[in-house]
Amino acid sequence: MKDLKYLAAFTIPISAFIGIYLKGYWSFITPVYAFLLIPALELLLPVNTANFEGNERETRLKNKLFDWLLYLNIPFVFGLFYYSLNELATSSYQIYELIGIIISMGIVLGTNGINVAHELGHRANSYERFLGKLLLLPSLYMHFYIEHNYGHHLHAATKEDPATAKYNQSVYSFWITSVSRQYLNAWVIQGKLLQSQNKGNFSLNNDMLWYTLIQFAHLSLIYYFFGASVLLYAILAAIVGFLLLETVNYIEHYGLIRKKLPSGRYERVREVHSWNSNHVMGRIILYELTRHSDHHFKSSKKYQILDYHDSSPQMPFGYPTSMVLSFLPPLWFSVMNPRIPDEMKEASL
Repeated sequence: MKDLKYLAAFTIPISAFIGIYLKGYWSFITPVYAFLLIPALELLLPVNTANFEGNERETRLKNKLFDWLLYLNIPFVFGLFYYSLNELATSSYQIYELIGIIISMGIVLGTNGINVAHELGHRANSYERFLGKLLLLPSLYMHFYIEHNYGHHLHAATKEDPATAKYNQSVYSFWITSVSRQYLNAWVIQGKLLQSQNKGNFSLNNDMLWYTLIQFAHLSLIYYFFGASVLLYAILAAIVGFLLLETVNYIEHYGLIRKKLPSGRYERVREVHSWNSNHVMGRIILYELTRHSDHHFKSSKKYQILDYHDSSPQMPFGYPTSMVLSFLPPLWFSVMNPRIPDEMKEASL
């Protein structure tokens, strides 16, 4: 029964549904829950650094419950998304209610959408990778699959990686550089993949072209069935969703840089190149994303068996709390900069 704790991740879309249904100030229940209540719980609850070993580890790895908990996000995300489109098309909302609903839906798209897509995108089974790409659709961020898997995991904690925040870079500056560079990188990576297969850019194997067409069709259908104002809502919610992802990217590798070897290559990614957190609420809500060093050590490793490493740099707070902290750059710098090794600070300049 303790493994059902990950059901807590569904409290995010449930809170968003409540906000859309009740309207009024309830429209802001999801951001209040995600960025006030969860951080408060993280401060109150103890951290858990335990790892699973032996038979218990193997049992968790083989237990399909953990996979189905991920798959369940698909009806939650798409059901809530299209419910919100219909409500906006058929009901009247005040401006402040619309703002609350856009933020709420964006949080759902970021946590239960992109974050789960990230986990499924690393799976060996093609159908799971397909489900991961599907969850990226409402956020208009399908290129993330290519850039993350073929770019970020190769270049993490280097200047070549757009998803690694520089020392003293604010989250707002990072949003601009990461979003733009990751999209452009995805096209470059796709071109190299096609070239390695002796295929041109207009090949049917060009996934970036397919992603563009699919996302355009997605937006066109929203416009056709719900109108221009609801289309604007869908785009704004998508922006909130992928900016939430980029905020997570920001805190995951902020200021951590790999050494460049005499050969010109970088040292391999190690546990010291990702910020980790063992705060329970963030671990559960984000499907263990906070044990990020172990994920980079072996990206195909399923979330339920990710390990904590003593050598990994630890955040003083959980990921949700750290995200809130990052929105206040002076406070973020004062808390995090002293924790970055001096040699990494120099390497990042």
